[in-house]
Amino acid sequence: MPGLTVRHWPDAGDTAAIRYLAAWAPPAGLLASLPNLDLVFSVGAGVDHLDLAAVPAHVPVVRMIEPGLVRGMVEYAVFAVLALHRGMLGHIARQRQGTWGDADPVTATPARRIGVLGLGVIGSAVAARLVSFDFTVAGYSRTPRSIDGVDTFAGDANLAAFLARTDILVNVLPLTDTTRGIIGTATLARLPRGAGLVNIGRGGHVDDAALLAALDSGQVGGAILDVTAQEPLPAGHPFWQHPRVLLTPHIAGTTDVGGGAAAIAEQILRHRRGDALTGVVDRQAGY
Repeated sequence: MPGLTVRHWPDAGDTAAIRYLAAWAPPAGLLASLPNLDLVFSVGAGVDHLDLAAVPAHVPVVRMIEPGLVRGMVEYAVFAVLALHRGMLGHIARQRQGTWGDADPVTATPARRIGVLGLGVIGSAVAARLVSFDFTVAGYSRTPRSIDGVDTFAGDANLAAFLARTDILVNVLPLTDTTRGIIGTATLARLPRGAGLVNIGRGGHVDDAALLAALDSGQVGGAILDVTAQEPLPAGHPFWQHPRVLLTPHIAGTTDVGGGAAAIAEQILRHRRGDALTGVVDRQAGY
């Protein structure tokens, strides 16, 4: 963007001249030191890492909507769903034991019911891509959505019905006070016995003790977790060695530097033209 001066903290220069802030977690006191701030950009898909209360009420907070980030999340979701669908966690466990074993029964793809929990930009893209594999796909969101080829459920009253028809649950929710701990004992119990779980939302969505109990009882057949409540997961946590858990270190989707810069530049241009911004956070909803 010609004419735009970009500074990197702590080299802030004249703080009164700064109108835009792009950050993951701004240092304490930084927001208060920027009297003419117009916009705050999250450099990640979520905003739970930002202290929204520290952002002045008149300053919009904008989520990162960048094709590379979405593409990475979709790729990971497809990988994880296919791994659970084809019983790969069992094959990995047998390999570690040095056991050949018999082939696991494979459910026909159209008979495998996938449920995507959260139908924002990423969740909608995940659901649409899974449809292309001929899975039977449903999605759940707080408010009604429409996606070609996807059965959609909305609102608290329909969550139980959504879970009851879900063989593999893919969590793509934002982390808010309402969604924290949503994947706990009650939610897991409503899934069909032996269901799979993929978490690419936030670790705070999952009640670890509830998931471990469900895995050990067979209520959940396997879990692929890219995020955990504490990152990195502490040594000795049962997830590390559990035979029906695959852990990855929060790598499902990362913001491409070039794509992220282009996305922020486009939003600044929109702001300067007086056009509507995309991805503005609803402070009440928390995303």
